[in-house]
Amino acid sequence: MTSPALKNNFLPPGLVSNLQQALSNRKPAEDDGAPDKTDDDSAQPSSSGNEPGDDDGSKPIILVTNSDGIESPGLSYLVDALVREGTYNVHVLAPQSDKSTSGHSLSLKETVEVASVEVKGATAYEISGTPVDCVSLALSGALFSWSKPLLVISGINKGSSCGHHMYYSSVIAGAREALINGVPSISISLNWKKDGSEENDFKDAVTVSLPIINAAIRDIEKGVFPKGFSLDVEVPTSPSANKGLKVTKRSLWRSSLSWLAISGTRNQSAARFTGAQPGFGLQFAQLSRDASAAGAARRMTTQKNNIEVVESVGAKGKSDFKRTVKYFRAEMVDKEHKEEDEDLDFRALESGFVVGFSSMN
Repeated sequence: MTSPALKNNFLPPGLVSNLQQALSNRKPAEDDGAPDKTDDDSAQPSSSGNEPGDDDGSKPIILVTNSDGIESPGLSYLVDALVREGTYNVHVLAPQSDKSTSGHSLSLKETVEVASVEVKGATAYEISGTPVDCVSLALSGALFSWSKPLLVISGINKGSSCGHHMYYSSVIAGAREALINGVPSISISLNWKKDGSEENDFKDAVTVSLPIINAAIRDIEKGVFPKGFSLDVEVPTSPSANKGLKVTKRSLWRSSLSWLAISGTRNQSAARFTGAQPGFGLQFAQLSRDASAAGAARRMTTQKNNIEVVESVGAKGKSDFKRTVKYFRAEMVDKEHKEEDEDLDFRALESGFVVGFSSMN
């Protein structure tokens, strides 16, 4: 009998059964797989003949992106594991820096920088844009020699994407962009705890995720993977102690946003903004020219640890205009939720299950 969670989740029962079986079969082999990370590279056939740019046309192409940035451990361990499988042509295109909460942001009419990165056994680039930019560019055919990989994997992200976090989450957005372009995709997030998690947890998360990825790829190659489908996988805080895969319902769970006033200077702020967003540089430059032409008089005051920049710009026959600038930073704060339904995503995740959810085109 199909559970209510499965009905609301849109995950096909056949796929759920395959994923559950794959995860269950892997558990006894966890201890055998862990030492592979420390084996001599020369013993791994996947990294000897598959150098960046040396694509093996006989292997299925897998595109990997993420939201935490090209140097994040979640991405590094996942790519390493996929390369060690020796059966995939692994390509990586990931943001230069953390873009975890950029949502489905696309850099339209902006120039993004793409630079090659050395990742053994894979073809890899970093980009100044967002995860959605990564997937969109990769699937355009403008960067790689192909335009449609077998699968797009977005992750492994540091932090849950349960509940309303899916709207902020750019790791899910990366997978969604693949879905929009008709390519099967999987997003993977680790339920990271600030005071309890450590980097090695990403290794365990890869051990949990790899059989799910392999099972999905087998279904894609057989033509039985659902069309217009994206799978969201949430890995519990202690991956190696997981209770198996559980299909859940999306909850209304979210963290609270806390806005804090911060101190700083105009010049420091300008440097920070213009470095990350070229458009701001033009705005600041234009403001400077306008202010100079008008004979601007500036003064800075500090109040309640928050910088206020007051600008007075006067012109003949016009009244003075005063512009005040303040600086704030948003932080997410966890809060308690009273929902008791164990079929909700965050409840199942906190209980130690690997959570599966779907998006459909």
